[in-house]
This record gives sequence, structure tokens and C-alpha cells, in this order.
Amino acid sequence: MIKDKAAVDLAAAVWRKSSRSGPLTDNCVEVAFVEGHAAVRDSKDPHGPVLLFDRAEWRAFIAGAKDGEFDL
Repeated sequence: MIKDKAAVDLAAAVWRKSSRSGPLTDNCVEVAFVEGHAAVRDSKDPHGPVLLFDRAEWRAFIAGAKDGEFDL
């Protein structure tokens, strides 16, 4: 993750909810792409903490998810 989160302005972020999120699950994640970073938050807590990832970290996460790295 980036070291200086304050350097990324999330005020204009356009958040998208995961297609896996829904009314029957508590796993609600949103992502926004801002200033070359991926921002991730819990959609139930839009004013709560945000995780920020640079492009390489985001690509590694997506590749891991596609490969089943995070499956239980």
C-alpha cells in the first residue's frame, strides 16, 4: 500500500460495488480508481477506513483472486 494516504484525494472518487455484494450477504466491498491507485472500502461504512493500493499491488491482488489464492 502507499505510504502517504493523505496524498490521494478521495473526494471525487466514484465508488463501484462488487458484483458479489448483495442484500443477502454482509460482504459488501466497493472500489474506486483514483490518481493511479485502487481504493477499497466497506460499503456499509462509507465514511470508515479505506485501503489504498498502487497499480502493481492491485494487479497482484486481482491475479491472486483469479488463481484462487484466497479461497477457503
